Amino acid sequence: MDELQPPRRGGPPWRSGVRPRTAAGLPWVSTAVLLVFVMAGTGFAEEGQGRRPLDLAARLLLFVAVGVLLLRRRRPEVAVATTCAATLVYLAAGYPYGPVFVAVAVGCFSAIVTGHREAAWWSLGGLWAGHVLVSHWLYRWLPPDGDRAAPWTQQGFITAWVVAVVAAAELLRVRREQWAAARAEREAAERRRADEERLRMARELHDVLAHSISVINVQAGVGLALLDSDPEQARTALTTIKGASKEALDEVRQVLANLRTPGDAPTSPAPGLDRLPELVEQAAAAGLTVTVGSEGDPAAVPPGAGLAAFRIVQEALTNVVRHSGSRTAEVHIGYGSGRLRLRIDDAGPATGGDAGGSGNGLVGMRERAAALGGTIEAGPRPDGGFRVLAELPFTGPDRDRRPSGPSEETT
Repeated sequence: MDELQPPRRGGPPWRSGVRPRTAAGLPWVSTAVLLVFVMAGTGFAEEGQGRRPLDLAARLLLFVAVGVLLLRRRRPEVAVATTCAATLVYLAAGYPYGPVFVAVAVGCFSAIVTGHREAAWWSLGGLWAGHVLVSHWLYRWLPPDGDRAAPWTQQGFITAWVVAVVAAAELLRVRREQWAAARAEREAAERRRADEERLRMARELHDVLAHSISVINVQAGVGLALLDSDPEQARTALTTIKGASKEALDEVRQVLANLRTPGDAPTSPAPGLDRLPELVEQAAAAGLTVTVGSEGDPAAVPPGAGLAAFRIVQEALTNVVRHSGSRTAEVHIGYGSGRLRLRIDDAGPATGGDAGGSGNGLVGMRERAAALGGTIEAGPRPDGGFRVLAELPFTGPDRDRRPSGPSEETT
């Protein structure tokens, strides 16, 4: 056998398009094996046919018919045309039938599966038509002497053989194209999954770091301002910084662990709306008073929607801390039938040009909502404040429960 190149991912060499080749890029070994088979097989096949015995000219024609198949990878149209021409000359000279037709089949297969279909059809059709002329009309003037017309049953057998070779080659070509399309689709799907995973990780890291670093930044400013005049308050600010940084490090480690070991289950559950009190406490440590109101049944919310809602609220509160002059915010959560509604308000005014945040924060919120088929709106209110409205559809086992009464929590 020829030396094999390393197979591409997704199947064996014959399915992925990698063919046996030698270092020079030509199929020397397989062609040599085919040449020995044709030479030896023709010697055995000539017995009892009553045709012209094999001589040097016959061996040279067989050598050309098989040897040109060395080019079947680089120039398949030349290979199939030359093989068919040499075979036709060989038969017209009255030499015996035999394995030379195997060389024709190999050349035809190579041309068709590599896309040179017309060259294969014309060459094989020319061989068939030439054989009809030789065996039924021109045999009187061609060797061997005293030859008679070939029976039409023999021509029918050859016709069936030609049709079978073309049909098999076309079937192989179609299957190769299907394999190539399936492989390209799998690779594209893998790239899409990798891109989606990178985007998800980027959103998680952004949401975790943006919120925690905003709290740390505010508390660091408080600590520096009160370090000399009120050491106890400065100590409280440093304690808040320590807690926020520890929580951020834990979440970052979880995200990075998922990157290092894809497919493994996370070591801790993803945050959801059940962790909203922790978010409120962090906002309070940054000097922001958050009022949380809810209505409906939170038990029906699946983890995916809960994580998206938590991150949206987290990003909205982070933007209030960073970009609003208000020290109060209101969060309202509505658990509807198969739908989760969020409203986050602050009284404003904005402390800079980026009211409500800009850049990756709002983009991340919109991407999270879009991933669930939901919508999100963020913009200034007429009274100078800022509002974030999100609507997240979901499907849960308890979506038909009756909503409970409103509840309030203030920090």
